[in-house]
Amino acid sequence: MTEVQVSELVIYPVKSMAPISLQCASLDHFGFKHDRRWMVVDSNYKFMTQRQQARMSLIHVRLMDHGLVLQAPHMTEITVVIPAVEACTKVTIWKDQCNVADCGDAVAHWLSRFLNVKSRLMYFPDNEVRQVDLNYAQQGDRIAFSDGFPVLLLSQASLDDLNHRLDTPISIARFRPNLVVRGCKPFAEDGWHRIRIGELTFRVVKPCSRCVIPNIDLHTAERGQEPTRTLISYRRRDGKIYFGQNVIADSQGDIAVGMTVEILS
Repeated sequence: MTEVQVSELVIYPVKSMAPISLQCASLDHFGFKHDRRWMVVDSNYKFMTQRQQARMSLIHVRLMDHGLVLQAPHMTEITVVIPAVEACTKVTIWKDQCNVADCGDAVAHWLSRFLNVKSRLMYFPDNEVRQVDLNYAQQGDRIAFSDGFPVLLLSQASLDDLNHRLDTPISIARFRPNLVVRGCKPFAEDGWHRIRIGELTFRVVKPCSRCVIPNIDLHTAERGQEPTRTLISYRRRDGKIYFGQNVIADSQGDIAVGMTVEILS
């Protein structure tokens, strides 16, 4: 039997912006450290993603001590420092309202210029609590600005299966996973309930229903019809398309590319 291994680890410090690939990753009480701790909001302080602003995919992020740097085509890069949390701003993400910190006017003007819509950047502070859906999680399971769960898992085999069906293959980055594994059969992850990587165990709690974001070309920000059109033909159930699994770590710790993934149940 082929050994299942971690093949990629990825974080998205700013929700819906470009990813950062890692060889080693730490998990804290929100999920992967630095993952989705920043988020763009509109003039009503409601979250924005590539669903509304596909050009967000063109903004690249570089982490630094106490903040990050944003880069985008035809824009001068801008440094963003983690703001003080004395005065919090209330923002809306899906059905949740969170008390977060505003990153200031300079980056707000920068984003508004690039996206051509009034925008601000927010930071999710350590002391804010956003509970994961208790239909699938335990009391105390937390997330920052992720859509609903702290970690998204996807197997390379599932992407390979999809790419065999597409006229033009796509990268796994379109699906924005945190944890990519190799060595299993396509969609084997659909049947997993608990896994272990190193000293950490994870609960596999819910299939990931997909939106239109995977249809966005990450290099041009153009929207197409694939892979949704193909996925509908074989991954649709109850009116939704499922691709990947949402998982929750049972504790904090470190994992690395190349580690063995043990299927516990």
